[in-house]
Amino acid sequence: MLGSLLQVNKPHKTRFASKSSRNIHKISQKDKSKISKSERNVAKGAKAARLERNKLMREQKRAAVLKEKRASSGTKSPPRVIISAFCSLTMTNVLFGLSASVNLDAIEEDILALLSGEGNNTVFPAVASVEYKLRATVLKAPHGDLLACMEMAKVADLIGFIASPTSLHEDGNGHFIDSFRSQCLSLFRTLGLPSTVVLIRDLPNDIKKKNNLKKMCTSSIASEFPENCEFYPADTKDELHKFMQHFKEQRITVPHWQNQRPYLMSHKVDIVADECNSGKCTLLLTGYIRAHGLSVNQLVHVAGAGDFQLSKIELLRDPCPVNARKGEDYMESDDTNVQVMHCFTPVPLKQESLLVENAPDPLVGEQTWPTEAEMAEADQNHQERKQKKKKLSWGTSDYQAAWIVDDSDADEVYINEDEDDGMVLDDVESVFPVQKHEDFELDDDQGSLFLRESDEETETDSIVMEGDNLTKEHIEEQIRKIKEEHAEDEEFPDEVDTPLDVPARKRFAKYRGVKSFRTSSWDPKESLPQEYARIFAFDNFTRTQKHVLARTLDMEQDANDCIPVGSYARIHIKEVPKGVASKLCMLAKKMPVISSGLLQHESKISVLHFSIRKHDTYDAPIKAKELLLFRVGFCQFLSRPIFSSDNINSDKHKMERFLHAGQFSVASIYTPISFPSLPLIALKSEGEDSIPTVAAVGSLKSIDPDRIILKKIILSGYPERVSKKKATVRYMFHNPEDVRWFKPIEVWTKCGRCGVMKCVFNGVLQQHDTVCLSLYKRTYPKWPRYWFPLPSAWLN
Repeated sequence: MLGSLLQVNKPHKTRFASKSSRNIHKISQKDKSKISKSERNVAKGAKAARLERNKLMREQKRAAVLKEKRASSGTKSPPRVIISAFCSLTMTNVLFGLSASVNLDAIEEDILALLSGEGNNTVFPAVASVEYKLRATVLKAPHGDLLACMEMAKVADLIGFIASPTSLHEDGNGHFIDSFRSQCLSLFRTLGLPSTVVLIRDLPNDIKKKNNLKKMCTSSIASEFPENCEFYPADTKDELHKFMQHFKEQRITVPHWQNQRPYLMSHKVDIVADECNSGKCTLLLTGYIRAHGLSVNQLVHVAGAGDFQLSKIELLRDPCPVNARKGEDYMESDDTNVQVMHCFTPVPLKQESLLVENAPDPLVGEQTWPTEAEMAEADQNHQERKQKKKKLSWGTSDYQAAWIVDDSDADEVYINEDEDDGMVLDDVESVFPVQKHEDFELDDDQGSLFLRESDEETETDSIVMEGDNLTKEHIEEQIRKIKEEHAEDEEFPDEVDTPLDVPARKRFAKYRGVKSFRTSSWDPKESLPQEYARIFAFDNFTRTQKHVLARTLDMEQDANDCIPVGSYARIHIKEVPKGVASKLCMLAKKMPVISSGLLQHESKISVLHFSIRKHDTYDAPIKAKELLLFRVGFCQFLSRPIFSSDNINSDKHKMERFLHAGQFSVASIYTPISFPSLPLIALKSEGEDSIPTVAAVGSLKSIDPDRIILKKIILSGYPERVSKKKATVRYMFHNPEDVRWFKPIEVWTKCGRCGVMKCVFNGVLQQHDTVCLSLYKRTYPKWPRYWFPLPSAWLN
């Protein structure tokens, strides 16, 4: 019935095959016997070993998670920080309002009343709750103070973002988040968000309207937060109780960089005068040790002030225990009679030295002192060279003269004026006269005289000049010039004009031609600046970082020198300048003063490279070598970075004169060493009295002084007469000696032709084309005057 639609399978052709070919795929009994039982047992044992290893790894991870949970939620753990502003809740809990209409004081009082009880009027920053079996510190992020919000976010264990439907009517734009809070959110994402929740306040009592407003708020702002962020109504006590139950059981997650180093968020800042040194004092910071145990032999970094040594650490009685005994009161904030449980003092042989810069030896690489016979022979040779004068062409350097054969046929070297170099020279003899057939004697220092002051930087100075009192009109003029240079750099990148009053071979003496930017070799140790004698470098950075982290874990196990994590302690930081200490006391009233322990080598200066991009809210141009404040993790540094591209196909990277928007660049600076990975927020100030604004964000990329950054310039000329593949080019050089000096370098055109002087190209040249010559030199960051912002005039 199916007819031709019936499926017909192709039959096997086994009837045409022999018996041997039908059994060829089968394994004979003889071959099976070759697989011994011992090999099968080995395979079985390998599988069992692999299963056992996987089981052991699972048990280790389970034990690590359980240990972390006990450490973060146990009775000996430091108080959780809750930040208020957008609402932020953490072990140190930070409340952060999403709009100006949010009343942070009211929700702070409600949370503290729920934790401590209605009748507890403690003044200590941390609160212990017997009901929830946890301790918490509640911080309110102030509106408009971006620096304080960033410092609080660094120590927050949980950030509670507080939203209110009333902001829709007050804002008028229909947004729950205003512009300032939106900028803060972007910076929090750069730093790394800890555990987050959103508390919704000011909801109506009607259940239907309440649910509708909650859904609308959740759908409007859910994209701004992580996927695991929870939304809670927070108007009544029962709703806050539900949130606190979740907060108690929640596993706190913080950024990885925050747990790499021990740190202390100060509850109290004091100053003790130093009797030996009138300009120095001892800074006392009191608070809980977090993340890791802090050793008294470690160096510490005080945010904004710098790196210091510790004179001692005092272990104090915990003023905020979870299981307090009957009749035991909380410590008052003005109580000076604190019970000291134990005192840790540094061991001189173990204490890390405060070494910042390497002491350069100017005699390194010098030869031994010559003998009298060698000096006499050198004087005789020098007299003979002075008596025998060479007639050389104008512009011949001392190095070039050494290669000229000293015979009768080469005593005189003249310029062949009949030779056509393919370049038309401008009539600038009055400015730079050409000397023909004039003989002159080469002195020993002639080459150095030619090269001295030969490569002055063309960049203008930074807007914020250190130590200069610039007027408002001068600053506006500087900003206008930088904006013009930024626009010109986008339209004509790397192009420069050949100067009329200075020979090009002198002006660009430090530049060289490169056959191929990708494959040509460039020695990273060649002609290093003086600053490279003061910095430190690693032979193997990865191995050093591994050893440093292992050493830190071993040091934490030493109970004689290390104070355990979660302890309430007072650290004594010695030899702090009095002016810096007084500024820290003033800052402590607005934001927490953070002191973090440094790993080994982290006080030494090196060349650090950051992956950086311009922030979306910053419109002004950012020029290379401008003064910026780098906030790297807990640390703060002043720097003058240079920007470069990240070339993955070559060991050479092209310098960028400006940090352009919408793309990532690499910023290279001289600064104290920090081990990756760390977030970066770069701030820029337009004047001494202005508030620093966020200019760029990024992260630490690497530490490598040998990274080659090349500054490229393009000398351009224009074809005047074209004859197929040959051309006469004008305005590239103004001197015949310059043409001969740069003759070995290949030229190219914007339409894709390339050639050599005498301007012979590999194709027909167009009349409207532009002839270009590329030159390169290695460039380095600028050494800052101050390393840290507080000792300078940055944060007055």
